[in-house]
Amino acid sequence: MNLNKRGLVNYLLLPVSGVFYLLSCIRRFLYQTKLLTTYRFNTNVIVVGNITVGGSGKTPIVIALVNYFKQQGKRVGVVSRGYGGSHAQGSLLVDQNTHPSASGDEPSLIAAQTQVPVMVNQDRVQAVKDLIIDHNVDLVISDDGLQHYAMGRHLEIAVVDGKRRFGNGFFLPAGPLREPVSRLKTVDFVINNGEKHTGEVTSNLKPLMFVNVATNEEQPLDYFSQQTCHGVAGIGYPQRFFDTLTQLGVKVKTHAFADHHAFARSDLIFDDNYPILMTAKDCVKCREFATDQMWYLHVEAELSDDFLTELTNKL
Repeated sequence: MNLNKRGLVNYLLLPVSGVFYLLSCIRRFLYQTKLLTTYRFNTNVIVVGNITVGGSGKTPIVIALVNYFKQQGKRVGVVSRGYGGSHAQGSLLVDQNTHPSASGDEPSLIAAQTQVPVMVNQDRVQAVKDLIIDHNVDLVISDDGLQHYAMGRHLEIAVVDGKRRFGNGFFLPAGPLREPVSRLKTVDFVINNGEKHTGEVTSNLKPLMFVNVATNEEQPLDYFSQQTCHGVAGIGYPQRFFDTLTQLGVKVKTHAFADHHAFARSDLIFDDNYPILMTAKDCVKCREFATDQMWYLHVEAELSDDFLTELTNKL
């Protein structure tokens, strides 16, 4: 079922979407009226989330923010639900020895690219508490969690996919919306990933280099230009990655997998010897069986100095 179009199945699911919408409104009302408890922290908490399911480009923005605040001298920590990971109870500190199958791919990638403590827990409140107590952080960034209202926050950042926006405009499961579009009026910043839109902060994913998954060898962006390569992506919106490879001159044979797909060696065995290009999020799950034919595209979210200054001032 395509959550970006309005087909027969989408319309058939609308009654279920109506129930979902009603329950989400009631839940938010209960937190707003303090009938359900929101835990407030003395340490600053920034939530980077979205109002839709699927890939909006959140994780690179989280990484960019962590690295920015590290440069400002902050002791930063990250909390995550660990979607797709097997860890179920209590808090899990993610480091180089943590297998992505336990933590989930996004926490593993964030820990690898930022070198800050990343805490996985389905109970985000407890994850924040553990970061503050055990790691003495003075700033917590939550990867997703915009709808986790039990967790107090000082700033909210919503990330919107610049091309797909809000899909077909329906609520789950008929569409991608978790909350109404009007929710964006209540957040501190809306970051538009990939396009310009009035009232939204523009961010673009900037490709930097190709990195070999097995050897960590680095090569420039034109290294695979005019070559036929396998493009592999198990992310929320694989076409964005394939389009980027095409823009870099790669002749791409595309292989799209479900978001958070648990890659196995057999997924990457092909009948030829073409290079295999993947995302950084996917490669963390492939290191154990990586060959020198496997490369990932290292990207960085670009955020303007004006936005970063305004964000810092709001804190």
